[in-house]
Amino acid sequence: MTQASPSLPVKVAIVGCGNRGTIYSTYAQQSSRMQVVQLASRSSVRLRSLAKKLSLDDSSCYSSWEDLLNAPKIADAVLICVIDRLHKEVAVAFANKGYHILLEKPMATEIDDCKEVYDAVRRNNIILGVSHVLRYTAYNQKIKEIIDSGALGDIAGIQHMEPVGHYHFAHSYVRGNWRKEAESSFSLMSKSCHDIDILLYFLGDKAQCTKVSSFGGLSHFTKDKKPAEAQGATKCLDCPHEQNCAYSAKKIYLEPIEKGHTGWPVDGITDIVDIENVHKALAAGPYGRCVYECDNDVCDNQVVNMEFTGNKYVSFSMVAFTEEICVRKTRIFGSKGELVGDGNESIEVYDFLTGQKTKHTPQLVTGSLAGHGGGDMGVITAFVDAVAHNNQSFMSSDALNSLDSYLVVFAAEEARRQGKVVNLDEFRKQHNITII
Repeated sequence: MTQASPSLPVKVAIVGCGNRGTIYSTYAQQSSRMQVVQLASRSSVRLRSLAKKLSLDDSSCYSSWEDLLNAPKIADAVLICVIDRLHKEVAVAFANKGYHILLEKPMATEIDDCKEVYDAVRRNNIILGVSHVLRYTAYNQKIKEIIDSGALGDIAGIQHMEPVGHYHFAHSYVRGNWRKEAESSFSLMSKSCHDIDILLYFLGDKAQCTKVSSFGGLSHFTKDKKPAEAQGATKCLDCPHEQNCAYSAKKIYLEPIEKGHTGWPVDGITDIVDIENVHKALAAGPYGRCVYECDNDVCDNQVVNMEFTGNKYVSFSMVAFTEEICVRKTRIFGSKGELVGDGNESIEVYDFLTGQKTKHTPQLVTGSLAGHGGGDMGVITAFVDAVAHNNQSFMSSDALNSLDSYLVVFAAEEARRQGKVVNLDEFRKQHNITII
């Protein structure tokens, strides 16, 4: 059957002009296949800045997602890049208006909300891409290709680790937007839903997660771990111990801006990125706080164990206290061989029969969409293809795959909190969810 010609350019609206929205917008500047026609953001500074980059006038800009939703529909799709707790409300609203959706992870922060997004997508027959960017890197696609080729034989188990990075965790999960579960979500959801999803991707639809257990907690960033030398200081700018603290806000923000670095994480603490405004942000805002005096409550160290059909056993570890930032490490154990991935560019496969090692070096993406190992480029390209062809299969997963992935995340957190092994079939029944 001849495939229908794509409808190009795909016209998109962007809701949220922060880091993720700005990154995805660069695709329109690089390719004629996507055109940004509308923007919405509650930050007037970020809205104006992105509008200027995209040559959009005031008539295309909205101060809230609600205003955009109620405006005439001129976009084919919407890129939803707002704070986690708003994902469900915004996604359901735009789905009901018939927009195709690229939704930043997580799908939502509550089980019922994930199901509501899933139901809205099915009801309105739209394309949904949840931005699980790890599925779209050449590195992880090569791992998937090796598994599916049979080179490893029957998969017995996987060990997978995410090193969050010491200052990344301090920025995002101690001082930042994802520090409190009530305002965002638990850290396995807000940080490591990517990892649970990629493990399900590796094993494929034929291997279903049946049981999960988990252990973890907030092990370091608490008041009782505060160095005595810091005395009563609550801000890094006033702290006598600051020079000897690995998590000093001056080290993380001021020193980089003094060296001319204006990107992440510095651009995450102030709309205007210069030394004066960074200093003001540290003096008056949350990013200048002592990491031992914050109101954070999410885990900084967690392990998850999963049982899959076919006697496959998977372990995952998320830890804050690392040098590397989000460079995942993966070992896969099969009946014919073992795979070791460095999380970046090298995959090594050892063949038990021949004793030979084969090294794979997937090509890295460069440029403004190189983030997440090229996953940023991969996911936006796939989404544009899906919308242009009106075909969900261009995406690596659909709403059902995403819902199933998040159920494992929620089950793991219930297992951690209640100190038990959670049976996934019982968990689905408990929440009245049928995966078909």
